[in-house]
Amino acid sequence: MDKLIIEGGVKLKGEVTVSGAKNAVLPILAATLLTDEPCVIKNVPNLRDSNSMFKILRSLGKIVEFDKGKVTVCAGKTSNYIAEYKLVSTMRASFCVLGPLLGKLKKAKVSLPGGCVIGVRPVDLHLKGIKALGAQINIDSGYVEAKAKCLHGAYIYLGGVYGSSVLATDNVMMAAVLAKGKTIIESAACEPEVADLAEFLIKMGAKIKGHGTPIIEIEGVKSLRGAMHVIIPDRIEAGTMVLAALITEGDILIKNVQYHHLGALIDKLKEAGAHLSYADGSLHVKGNKRLKAVNITTLPYPGFPTDMQAQMMALMCVTGGISVITEKIYPDRFMHVAELNRMGAHIQREGPHAIVEGIKGLSGAPVMASDLRASACLVLAGLAARGKTSISRIYHLERGYEFIEQKLINLGAKVWREKE
Repeated sequence: MDKLIIEGGVKLKGEVTVSGAKNAVLPILAATLLTDEPCVIKNVPNLRDSNSMFKILRSLGKIVEFDKGKVTVCAGKTSNYIAEYKLVSTMRASFCVLGPLLGKLKKAKVSLPGGCVIGVRPVDLHLKGIKALGAQINIDSGYVEAKAKCLHGAYIYLGGVYGSSVLATDNVMMAAVLAKGKTIIESAACEPEVADLAEFLIKMGAKIKGHGTPIIEIEGVKSLRGAMHVIIPDRIEAGTMVLAALITEGDILIKNVQYHHLGALIDKLKEAGAHLSYADGSLHVKGNKRLKAVNITTLPYPGFPTDMQAQMMALMCVTGGISVITEKIYPDRFMHVAELNRMGAHIQREGPHAIVEGIKGLSGAPVMASDLRASACLVLAGLAARGKTSISRIYHLERGYEFIEQKLINLGAKVWREKE
C-alpha cells in the first residue's frame, strides 16, 4: 500500500483540465442495464470507483470496454440480476443498479452498499421510492431483494431528514422510466449529476421533464435504446483545484469547468476576498494573502456542497479570523478535523459544527485519510504546510480524483509516492 508524500510551500502555477464527474458517470453506467443495445459513454474518468462499476456491470452480464476515457457497454450472452456483496461493498454508488435491474428484469438482488465511512447513510428513501412503483421488497442476509410483475407510475415524495438524496433520486428515476404510466418525484435531488443522468436516459428514449428541479415527471415507455453521451465535468475536482490555487497563493487556469455548477462555492470565495475570473469554459484563480474567514453551511444543491466541506476547512485553517463550518448533510463528516489538528490547525468540534481559528501556517505531519474528500483536504493542507506531509490510505483519493498526483506535479507541486 502506498502513501503520498508532499513537500509543502510551493505556489502552484499553470493549467489543469478537470476530468469527467465521478458522481455522474457511476449512475449513468448503471443506466446501461436498461437496454440490450450498445451504449457509448465519453469523458469517463479512470478511477477506482469507475473500475468497480465496470466489474459490477460485467458480473451482471454486460461486455464493458474502456479506452482513453471512452466506455462501450454491450449486452452479453447472459444476464444476471444479483449484484454481490464483494463488489457492491466497495462503494456506495453501486447500489444504484437496483433501479435499472428492477426496471428491465422486474427483479433485483443487490447487496447493501459500502463506501466512505462518513456516518450513517441509510437506503430507506431508495426503498420507499421503489415500493411506491409497485415492487415487493425483502431484506435478508445483507441483501435487498426486489421484484414486481409490473411497475406502475406513482407520486413519490423523496425528502429525507437531511434533504433530498442524489442516489435515491437516480434509483427511482431509472426504475420509473420503464414503468407503466406517469411518475412524479417530489423533493428530487437537483444536483447537476442527476440532471446528467436524466439527459442520458432521454437520449435512450425516456420521457423525463423537470430534471434539475425539485419535481421530476417521468412518463414510462416500453423500451429504451442505446445512446452516446459525454459526461459533465467534475465540479468537486474543479472546486478542489480552485482551493489548491488559493491555499498555496498560486496562479492556476482550470479548464473544462461549468461555472454555474460552482455557484455556492464561488460566492463564498468571493466573500472571502478571492480573485476568480471565468471565460470560455476556463476558470482563472489567483491566490492572495488577504483572504478572510467565512462561515459555511452545507446544503443540498444549489447550496454549498458537502463534498467541498473538508477542502474548504483546510483553506479556513490558514485564513485569518474565525469561521464556523456547519455540516447539515452528513453531521458526522468531520473525521479530517483530528488530522488537520495534527498539522497545527486550531479546530474545535461541537456537534454538527466545526469552529476554525485561522493560523499563520500549518506544519507537515504524518496523517491518515478516512474518506475521499478528507483525502483531498489533507492534500491541500500538505501543499500549504511547512515541511513534509505523509498521507496514508490514499486509495480513498484514487476513488474520486483522476491522475491527481500527476496534475499537481504539472502545477509545480512536490508530490511523490512511497510504500507504507
